Amino acid sequence: MTAIAKIDAHFHCWQLARGDYGWLTPALAPIYRDVAVADWQAQSAPHGVTGGVLVQAAPTEAETQFLLAQADQNPAVLGVVGWVDMLAADAPARIEKLAGHPRLKGLRPMLQDIADAEWILQPAVAPALRAMADCGLVFDALVKSAHLPHILTLAGRHPDLRMVIDHCAKPGIAAGEWQPWADGIARMATETGAMCKLSGLMTEAGPRPQPGAVRRWGEHVLKSFGADRVVWGSDWPVLELAGTYAQWWSEARQLLAGLDKAGQAAVMGGNAMGLYRLG
Repeated sequence: MTAIAKIDAHFHCWQLARGDYGWLTPALAPIYRDVAVADWQAQSAPHGVTGGVLVQAAPTEAETQFLLAQADQNPAVLGVVGWVDMLAADAPARIEKLAGHPRLKGLRPMLQDIADAEWILQPAVAPALRAMADCGLVFDALVKSAHLPHILTLAGRHPDLRMVIDHCAKPGIAAGEWQPWADGIARMATETGAMCKLSGLMTEAGPRPQPGAVRRWGEHVLKSFGADRVVWGSDWPVLELAGTYAQWWSEARQLLAGLDKAGQAAVMGGNAMGLYRLG
């Protein structure tokens, strides 16, 4: 029996001189540097990770093309989650054109940075979402707990759109946030077919969190979604605001220790292969 590959379902690379990363400023000193796919491989390969999904970090289609170029040059980049202007009059055509690239697997509006928590529900966005579903692309939901009721509504409106919640919807772990996050996650799990990325939790726990600081939140995600709908990702190098790749790898393995080998393999690779139709 062939072992299931270990896949990092969420990492980034960037070149500061490209100039479209509005959020990435010198105030974020640990990650304010150029980051290449090879740098990610240096972190991930020692843990047996053989491939990954490269995710957008700028709200421009130029960055999406940059990421697809990285995928063309690096076989370890199994897929790209890009960005498109979903309010553009020709958004469906743009999406269809982007989807012509075999490594483009999903799209991600940066909802956490949009003041209106209901932005994604406006009628003008619906044609883009329908085009995504038609092209078989995944909707990566970069959200916080305040967005979850609206993502629930979105899932009901677009049942054919495959969806994954990024970073467990970014609970405010450092401040001890539990509700309404916990109920929002449970409802997404029970009332939709969405999956959830086990990623980003260490960053939400603040700088250099103690071992086990994210356990309660991670366990709730696993209990809610089950091993067949949770996808592991590093969120590297953003992860470095809180700790190292090796530390998050260790934390995740401890979170999954109660699963059987098949469940662990699913979360650490198999589910990503299915979600993004990799390989």
